[in-house]
Amino acid sequence: MLQACLNGDRPRGAHPALPVTPQELAADAAAVAELGVTALHVHPRDAAGLEVLAGPEVATAVSVIRAAVPGVEIGVTTGAWIQPDPVRRAELVAGWAGLAAGRPDTASVNVHEDGWREVCAALHAAGIGIELGVFHVPAAQTLRVNGIPPGVVRVLAEVRPGDRPDPLLAALSWSEPPILLHGQDDGAWPVLGEAVRLGLSTRIGLEDTLHRPDGAPTLGNADLVSAVRAMLRTG
Repeated sequence: MLQACLNGDRPRGAHPALPVTPQELAADAAAVAELGVTALHVHPRDAAGLEVLAGPEVATAVSVIRAAVPGVEIGVTTGAWIQPDPVRRAELVAGWAGLAAGRPDTASVNVHEDGWREVCAALHAAGIGIELGVFHVPAAQTLRVNGIPPGVVRVLAEVRPGDRPDPLLAALSWSEPPILLHGQDDGAWPVLGEAVRLGLSTRIGLEDTLHRPDGAPTLGNADLVSAVRAMLRTG
């Protein structure tokens, strides 16, 4: 599976084509879906362009994207930097249960963040699939001690810049849910190449990199997905 991560926490202006509004996200979603992408990861924003977990903004973004790409999996973030209070974060996520057409299909939860198990429980109760973000070996060890929560659809092995994927993959070798392997910034393309070599799911988009494999600035999300498709054809 190739997932498109369309914007992440990058501020408007980080790239000329960075999608921020629901309409911009929907346009990019349609463009990457035409290239065969079947899963999206987005960070909904408020009117000021700031990341949010509040139901109305999440619902608006998801419903507008879903209208543009019906049938494509739409995932969002639950990052602790958006709402540092773990109790309030779980409350906001629990409120997504009533979002109807604006309810995301999946949401990512980072295992190293306080309250991750409570957020997972809230997502599962709301009928939303869970992507577990595992950034490093200690997080993988924490996950193994606690076990895979109900509702997990995949584990995101997120290789930090400067790290190699091998230790993290070894620490997750016991995981039953499928692994999605990806990197960021300078590591995005090398890690993606390793994911392709290993036959693992992966992702690409402006959240992870602003450059094509040759280092040239990318035109945007569709350009990045096109570069992956070219790699797969020639590989």
